[in-house]
Amino acid sequence: MELYDAMSTLRAVRRLKPDPIPDDVLERVLTAATWAPTGGNHQSWRIVVVRDPARKQALEDLYRPHWEGYIPGYEAHMANMPPAQAESSRKALAAGTYLATHLHEVPVICVFCFNPSHITITDAEQPRPSVVGGGSIYPAVQNLLLAARNEGLGCVLTTLLCMEEPAVKALLDIPETWHTAAHVPLGYPVLGGHGPISRRPIDTMVHWETFGG
Repeated sequence: MELYDAMSTLRAVRRLKPDPIPDDVLERVLTAATWAPTGGNHQSWRIVVVRDPARKQALEDLYRPHWEGYIPGYEAHMANMPPAQAESSRKALAAGTYLATHLHEVPVICVFCFNPSHITITDAEQPRPSVVGGGSIYPAVQNLLLAARNEGLGCVLTTLLCMEEPAVKALLDIPETWHTAAHVPLGYPVLGGHGPISRRPIDTMVHWETFGG
């Protein structure tokens, strides 16, 4: 695809078919992830590709309670939304519930791992949550998402399983010094899949010279 077309139509696709992904397609998507930039070119991230049915079911069993716990708060938030926004949110919530109850069926779950000892985390001492280390991890995630879009695969970046990191690490034999950063289900879309996205305009998101400028 043309790059701007891919970026402007990359939706979070949560309804995925159980149909297998051909090995050559999956290899291209995974290769695209390896092209991402990292600090010092250390590439201190790895992907665990989960295709085993028992492991996928175990990941769903860990994921689903957190999603179900998220629903009431989001429904309360939707009560104050304008009707059109609330309807869009209801569809997203239904799609999220579909994923939470069908995660075991998706053909591939990519678990992104990282080793913080190989990452220069320049904001570690700041009196706020540290985010800089993600700069050496999430570009690879985005590359994988864009490559999936190019191949006609549905995909979505999820992080709820990071709340169950000890259990996930035990399930996937992730070493003690490595941790989880993202979980990306991949599969062919059940419905329309990707399409035009809704985002705030540049004049809201971009400031010139100073914040608010």
